[in-house]
Amino acid sequence: MESVTTDSRLLGHETVAEGTMAFHFAKPPGFRHEAGQNALFRIAGVEESRTFSIASAPHEPQLTIATRMRDSAFKRKLRSAEPGLEVEIDGPAGVMVLHEDVARPAVFLAGGIGITPFISMARDAAQRRLPHLIVLFYANRRPQDGAYLDELRALERRNPSYRMVATLSDPPAGWKGETGFIDKAMLARHLADPLKPVYYFAGPPAMAMAMQSMLGELGVAEADMRSEEFYGY
Repeated sequence: MESVTTDSRLLGHETVAEGTMAFHFAKPPGFRHEAGQNALFRIAGVEESRTFSIASAPHEPQLTIATRMRDSAFKRKLRSAEPGLEVEIDGPAGVMVLHEDVARPAVFLAGGIGITPFISMARDAAQRRLPHLIVLFYANRRPQDGAYLDELRALERRNPSYRMVATLSDPPAGWKGETGFIDKAMLARHLADPLKPVYYFAGPPAMAMAMQSMLGELGVAEADMRSEEFYGY
């Protein structure tokens, strides 16, 4: 899809995890994106611009981004903004989109705020009733750090071809899911054939590099890996 620069405005915002907020923008006329893509956002009077994955699915009426609320001029402006704040959007861009071969499963490996392209893809798959088998591995430190965790669980009821494996590195008492970081042993516990899927991974650079290294050790071809790193997220 062709990238265009267009104007939009803030509709509102909400907290979606501890230290993480989602911001909803009016979808500009003619703006079309594929689930998993990103866009560049600019705010008048703020020198820096930021690229965000679009968390909303293509069928949704607004454009949503979600981000960890670091102390930057851009994010301070967003946090304090009232609805109506004008922004400039340059997009869509990115190749983190679902492959077409439905015979091959899709495995999503997400760390923290790296969930944003995958919530869009999971919503889109449920809405369009896509036949792809999708397994999402979602790593966080604690449950309250996991953006969209409840919705991602609920999507299992809407889409029988999708399931989520949540893992925590600092689990609370009574946690029944996986623990620790995503590794080869965890993949082996949940995937019938770890070499069959196309893999998608997103998160902080160190996590993305670890996932790429792990998949390479498994024998996954580079052509079957698609990734996005969140610098300074």
